[in-house]
Amino acid sequence: MSLERLREAAVRFRDRLREPPSDTEASAPLPFDRKTALELFESMLLARHLDVLAHKLRAEGVGQYTIASAGHEGNVVLGRLTRIDDPTLLHYRSAACVLERSRQAAGQDMVGAIALSLVAAEDEPLCSGRHKVFGSKALGIIPQTSTIASHLPRAVGLAFGLDRRTQLGLAPPTDAIAVASFGDASINHSTALGAFNAAGWVAHQNLKLPLLLICEDNGLGISVRSPPGWVAARLRALTNVRYFAARGWDLRETWTEAARAVDYCRKLRLPVVLHVTCHRLLGHAGSDVDSSYRSAAELGVAMDHDPVLCAAASLVRAGVVSPKQALELDDRTRARVQAAGTDARRRKPLSTLAQVMLPIAMPERIQAEPASPAKTSGDPARLTLAQGINLALAEALDRYPELLLFGEDVAKKGGVYGVTKGLLGRGGPARVFNTLLDEQTILGLALGTATLGLLPVAEIQYLAYVHNAIDQLRGEALTLPFFSNGAYTNPFVLRIAGLAYQKGFGGHFHNDNALAALREIPGLIVVAPARGDDAIELFRAAFALARRHRRPVVVIEPIALYHERDLLTPGDGQWLTTPPATAAAWLEPRCYGPAQAEVLIATYANGVRLALRAARTLEREHGIGIRVLDLRWLAPLPVAAVARELAGVERLLIVDEGRRTGGVAESLIAGLLDAGSDAAILRVTGEDCYVPLGRAAERVLVREADIVDAAHRLVKR
Repeated sequence: MSLERLREAAVRFRDRLREPPSDTEASAPLPFDRKTALELFESMLLARHLDVLAHKLRAEGVGQYTIASAGHEGNVVLGRLTRIDDPTLLHYRSAACVLERSRQAAGQDMVGAIALSLVAAEDEPLCSGRHKVFGSKALGIIPQTSTIASHLPRAVGLAFGLDRRTQLGLAPPTDAIAVASFGDASINHSTALGAFNAAGWVAHQNLKLPLLLICEDNGLGISVRSPPGWVAARLRALTNVRYFAARGWDLRETWTEAARAVDYCRKLRLPVVLHVTCHRLLGHAGSDVDSSYRSAAELGVAMDHDPVLCAAASLVRAGVVSPKQALELDDRTRARVQAAGTDARRRKPLSTLAQVMLPIAMPERIQAEPASPAKTSGDPARLTLAQGINLALAEALDRYPELLLFGEDVAKKGGVYGVTKGLLGRGGPARVFNTLLDEQTILGLALGTATLGLLPVAEIQYLAYVHNAIDQLRGEALTLPFFSNGAYTNPFVLRIAGLAYQKGFGGHFHNDNALAALREIPGLIVVAPARGDDAIELFRAAFALARRHRRPVVVIEPIALYHERDLLTPGDGQWLTTPPATAAAWLEPRCYGPAQAEVLIATYANGVRLALRAARTLEREHGIGIRVLDLRWLAPLPVAAVARELAGVERLLIVDEGRRTGGVAESLIAGLLDAGSDAAILRVTGEDCYVPLGRAAERVLVREADIVDAAHRLVKR
């Protein structure tokens, strides 16, 4: 059906050009010169013929999933009016825009590149066939695998980062803007609403945010119609975001309004939205048959508003091109696309797991940086966990001028628990600042600024709250290197105060022990320090992973241990540590206790302190020797290191404060079995339950007595 409709559109196009222009058809002057007009028209034709090629390849069984640009070719004007130094996130119907943008960089054959993407070819230049995406490092187009608004928080971060780099003296002044396009159905997504709100919030404070938002409104979200007038009403109502509108099938009008929007954004450094109405000519994507929900009359209206047909008529009326010349250009573009298709059919896909995983494969070791401890007068010689984190962040602020530290309360207050206290004075308000209370925006700010070469350290105030925005990690942060074959990265460090055992405060939202959603994200590194020295070592490692290996790293900071000083008895000070000189070795746990023991306990975070307390009871009262292993690295898990430690013990007790289902213990046991371990293994975990208030939490969480009992049972086996 889609191919038939494309053929019908081609027939209408050629028939229309063979007809003499009507005497009643007026022709206003074009807002661009003849050369520009012809190039815009050529890019639109190329985009249309690439849609034809896509459907032919699918019919032949060699083409992959694709979404057609037919009906959206009016976005071609953005390819000319924006620049390659404008970081750009594009809607999936943006072939014409991409093709036109490619004129700004010599040697960029985007026709061939798009053709290769249609067959998922290994040598497709952006992502080696991992997905059909629009993107190019040379063109400043950052690839998106889905544009259901998930990219808009990053767009806000990009716009924020453009001027912040200059303010910090890290880049010369620029009038570059961030560009992001999306469909009309996407404006209803919570992520879009959060990004719109964040843009208005920034502008409300008289801060610069050069962000151009383009809504390509075809009136349909797959088959669900946008209510008439809803999109315009919603976009017009955005606070502190200037509204422009154009009919996307009218090339003259779209150029004029887009030029006004770009000029406003570029000169005033303020957010704008360009609302481009259009008509989708085909089904949504793939096998979608839109005739099941669109009437013949509606499809006819869409054909009448075909932007390629309308552009041709407009250019003929303006005397830019004759009908014969337009048809000849159509023939040339068709032949060019057909040649690209012939070449694409010969290409091979990715063939090995190593090739597929290369952009997110874990490094074999950390390429560490020389130690450079922070020089802070009055630093305590022995540190709590919170003081260790503070020292590590102070050291990083001194060392990395590109580092930004931000979150809901991190600046003057120093965070809910005082962990970042004093860092505002150290880094200044341009580098250490508060954000609005929205996790999607916080993560989007990290992603956007990281893409521009800054080093963001973002804070999510509690572990439970990261789930409000988890797709910014799963669907945005880690897909970027994967779907650009490493051409684009967004390295950052994300601090999350979390885990349980916090007394007298919170319940579930402030005592969340669920880690599975973070640990399942391919390529995401997750660490958990238990003491001050762990914090310093792991943060140093995290910054090395971010700066040298371009990796996102999440640091889970156990709230209950932030200000803990004692281990065994009140006042013993045994949980205080001295600052170390080095970073943590890659995937190496910290060991406590004798090398020769009857039971090895593998644990992390709060479990370390619980296990060490239980170890004293087991050794003193029951004569059972215990060695405790603080995993520290939760994704990936240090399975090989645990296996080495087991060689001299042969009994393993895993103390996992997370939930029984989807917890660390499950993965560690499976990994050891895969490695051939025959050790006796037992686990003690939290229950599959939310954490309640007060003493009832003891029924859900791992207790010291549970560890003692489990070790007894393990020895008796």
